[in-house]
Amino acid sequence: MGPVLAGVLQLLALTGALALAYVPLGTYMARVYSSDKHWHVEKWIYKVIGANPDTEMRWPAYLRGVLAFSAVGVLFLYLLQRIQGVLPGSLGFSSIDPDQAFNTAVSFVTNTNWQSYYGEQAMGHVVQTAGLAVQNFVSAAVGIAVAVALVRGFARSRTGELGNFWADLVRGVVRVLVPGAFVAAIVLVACGVLQNFSGIHEVGQFTGGSQQWNGGAVASQEAIKELGTNGGGYFNANSAHPFENPTPFTNLFEIFLILVIPFALTRTFGIMVGSVKQGYAILATMATIWIGFTALMMWTEFAHHGPAFDIAGGAYEGKEVRFGVGGSSIFATATTLTSTGAVDSFHSSFTGLGGGITMLGMMLGEIAPGGTGSGLYGMLIMAVIAVFIAGLMVGRTPEYLGKKIGAREIKLAACYILITPALVLVFTAAAMALPTPGHSMTNSGAHGFSEILYAYTSASNNNGSAFAGLNADTQWFNSTLGLCMLFGRFVPMVFVLALAGSLAGQKPVPQTAGTLRTEKPLFTGLLVGAILIITGLTYFPALALGPLAEGLAS
Repeated sequence: MGPVLAGVLQLLALTGALALAYVPLGTYMARVYSSDKHWHVEKWIYKVIGANPDTEMRWPAYLRGVLAFSAVGVLFLYLLQRIQGVLPGSLGFSSIDPDQAFNTAVSFVTNTNWQSYYGEQAMGHVVQTAGLAVQNFVSAAVGIAVAVALVRGFARSRTGELGNFWADLVRGVVRVLVPGAFVAAIVLVACGVLQNFSGIHEVGQFTGGSQQWNGGAVASQEAIKELGTNGGGYFNANSAHPFENPTPFTNLFEIFLILVIPFALTRTFGIMVGSVKQGYAILATMATIWIGFTALMMWTEFAHHGPAFDIAGGAYEGKEVRFGVGGSSIFATATTLTSTGAVDSFHSSFTGLGGGITMLGMMLGEIAPGGTGSGLYGMLIMAVIAVFIAGLMVGRTPEYLGKKIGAREIKLAACYILITPALVLVFTAAAMALPTPGHSMTNSGAHGFSEILYAYTSASNNNGSAFAGLNADTQWFNSTLGLCMLFGRFVPMVFVLALAGSLAGQKPVPQTAGTLRTEKPLFTGLLVGAILIITGLTYFPALALGPLAEGLAS
C-alpha cells in the first residue's frame, strides 16, 4: 500500500468514526444542558462551592462566574508550581520560576496548554495530576459552557437569562468530559500508553551511556488533553512520544478524540435552537474547511519536490515514521483547526506551505471544528457576520435564527473577530523590532519570522503548539505569550456573552419570503467564503513575509 493511499484511508476511517458518534453524542449533550435535574454527585459539588444551580443568570453574572472561576484556577496552579519542591511525588524537581509558573498557569487555565518547559524534566506527579490534568477538564468545560450560553441566547426570547454558569460547568465535567476521558484512557492503556506513578529510571543506550526516563499518569492526561482540545503533553515530545502515542491506531484515535466533541456540538446547537438543519449547516461549514485543509496539507507534504523527497515518498523531516506523512498531516490539520496544540510531528519541519497551513488554521479562529465550545461560538459569530454581509447585499435587515442583527449585535461580533488579530500582529511586530526576543530565534529570514508569528498566533488563539526552533523560555516570551493567552481567551468571551444577552432579550422575528434561509447550502457557501476572505485580508501581509515566502522560494 502506497503512503498516499494509506493517508486517504486513514482520513476516510476517521470521517466514518466521527459520523457514527455525531448523532448520539450531540443529542446526549443537548439533553445534558437542557435538563432541570441534578445528579447526586453534582448536588454535593454545589454544596461545597456554595452555588445554587437553579438560579438563572444574566450575561454579566454569567461572565463574572467565568472570570472568577478562571482567576482562582490561575492562582491555584501558579502556587502549586511555586511550591513543587516541597510536595510529595515531585521526583526531585525544584519549584518553577515565577515567569514560567505564570505562563504555565495561564496556559492551562485558558485551554491553551502552551509549554515552555520540558514536561518530563520539570513537573512532578502532583503538579501534573492535581494541577495540569484538572485544568484540562475544567478549562474545556468553561468553553462548552460559554458556547451553550450563546446558543441559549439564540433559543430564548424576551429574557436576558442565559442559564447558570456553575451548573453548566459542573455538568460539562461530570456528565461529558469525565466519562469520555475515562473510556478513552482505558483504550489508550490497552494500546500501550503509560499509566503509573513510578519514579525516574536509568535506561541504557545501544551506543553506550544511559539516559533517565520517568513514568506518570500519562494515559489519563492524554485522554482529556485530546478530548478537551487542550494539547499539553506529559512529555516534551508531546504526541510524538511513544509513551503518549505508540501506534498508528492510537494516533488516529487521538485525532478522533480531538474532533468528536467540537463536531458533535453542532447537533447540540441544532437541537437546542429547535432546528437540526441549522446544526447541519454549521457542521457542513466546519467539515468543508477541515477536509479542504487536510487535503491541501497532504498534497503539500506528499508532493514536495526534490530527490530526497521523491525517494522517501514525501516530506518526512520532523515526522514519525510509524505514523507516516498522511497520519502526521491529518493530525497537524486537526490540532491547528482546533485549539488543541498537541503534535505528533514538528510543524517547524513541515514544508514552507505546510507550515503556513497550520498557521492559517489557527488564524481562522480555530472554528473548523474548533475547540470544545470555543469552536462553536466562534463559528456562530462568523455566521452573524455572514448574515450581516448578506443583508447588505440585498438591502434588508439581517436576521439569524429569528433574531435581528442590529448595530449592537454587529459591533459585538466585530469586536470579537478583531481582538485576536490585534494581539497576534502587535506582539509579533514588537518581538521582531526589539533585540531581546530576536535572540530566541534559531533561524533567520522567512522561517525565523514564521517562528515568531506562529508563537503569537498559537498563544492568542489558545492553541498551544509551536514551531520547535523558537526558545520561548525567556522572561519576554513567558510574559507576553501569557498576556496573549489571557486576553485571547477571556476578552472574546465578554463579547460572546454580551451578544448572547442581547439576543436573548429580543422577541422573535417571523420568517418571511425575504428571510435568508440559513439552513441551506447557499448559506454554507457564503459562510465559508466570509471566513476565508476576512482571515485572508487580515493576515495575508504577515503570511506573505513568512510561510508564503519560504514556500515559494523552495
